[in-house]
Amino acid sequence: MSSVIEVQNLKKSYTVARPTENGGREFEAVRGVGFSVEKGEIFGILGPNGAGKTTTLEIIEGIKQQTSGRVTVLGLNNITNSQDIKKRIGVQLQSSEYLPALSLVELLNLFGSLYGLRKDPHQLLGFVGLQEKASERVKSLSGGQKQRFTIATSLVNDPEIIFLDEPTTGLDPRARRDVWNLIKQINGRGVTVVMTTHYMEEAEFLCNRVAIMDHGRILKIDEPKRLINDLSHTTQVSFLTSVELPAGIWSGLEEHIEKVYNQHPKVVLEVKSLDIIGRLVETLKQHSIGFSGFTVKTASLEDVYLDLTGKAYEE
Repeated sequence: MSSVIEVQNLKKSYTVARPTENGGREFEAVRGVGFSVEKGEIFGILGPNGAGKTTTLEIIEGIKQQTSGRVTVLGLNNITNSQDIKKRIGVQLQSSEYLPALSLVELLNLFGSLYGLRKDPHQLLGFVGLQEKASERVKSLSGGQKQRFTIATSLVNDPEIIFLDEPTTGLDPRARRDVWNLIKQINGRGVTVVMTTHYMEEAEFLCNRVAIMDHGRILKIDEPKRLINDLSHTTQVSFLTSVELPAGIWSGLEEHIEKVYNQHPKVVLEVKSLDIIGRLVETLKQHSIGFSGFTVKTASLEDVYLDLTGKAYEE
């Protein structure tokens, strides 16, 4: 694959009315960010609110200009070739407002005219699952339907890259899954997707690679699975017991158990493989030990974030 986006040492500062923590009047929203996006992938920027995700995206899209650093999109400079870039990308913002008197079909025709194109609005609405809403107004749509319509407006120019800024914020679980499936379909057509999110599960499900961002910096970039595997090769097992565990209960299983945390009534084990779970349960039964709340947990992107920052993840 070849890179369609290159970001090098990107910085964005704002002048603020009150002095910042270090006494200055400059607030750095983005602090030396660098990454590339490959053609055809879904690339995610993951981080809590205020991490600098949206600012980074808006600079790449040509909505804002960086304080310093270099950005190229499809081989074009984001400052000197901003208009050429905008013709070849699609953008879904965090929030959008539409002319209230126009129907969905009329709005899509309007968006197409801005590019000098005549795109079949019914085909676009069918693709995002809103064909039956063609004659309705945006205000009549549910939250999930509005997000799908916004994505439809970003597809009117057949973009090579589509940017999605927190596309499922505020949606219920079902609507969120519908948008996830739509993003997969768009990517399946060969469109590169760059998205921001503060949902761990969303990044794990959708993204080929994810950049974990916090306080204006990118902490690490890799495939979600590799980020997780690099953090931990163990699985955590926890349960509550009715009595104290006898000494030596795990005799014969030591090579499979990394650590044991036993603070009655809760027991937590870190084991090397899921294959040992059945033997743990059988051992408890052999010793007639009652247990409940048996939970098996592998590492997640949230654990990666905790490991990188030393603090719990806050959406």
